Amino acid sequence: MKIINGKQFTADKAWGALDIASMNGVSTRLHWTDQPYKWHVNDGEEVFVVLSGVVEMFYRQEGNEQSVLLHDGDIFYASVGTEHVAHPHGEARILVVELEGSI
Repeated sequence: MKIINGKQFTADKAWGALDIASMNGVSTRLHWTDQPYKWHVNDGEEVFVVLSGVVEMFYRQEGNEQSVLLHDGDIFYASVGTEHVAHPHGEARILVVELEGSI
């Protein structure tokens, strides 16, 4: 059993993570960041939940770059093959559910 105060979590570096659970090849991790990530495509699906802060999620659909502003409680679902990158506006805490080993 674990009880985690997600809004208080910090890491030593941007995108540092706390591993919460690994269930049948799917990981759940809590990330802290104040810096953008990098453009990437996950090995499978990804669920990205903003617990605190504001994150601008950039993604490409049919070669066109778009973005959406995510606030506390907002969820971004990246289907297989979705190229995306997260840019926090200040500090953010994010819960990510994805295949183990995804970037």
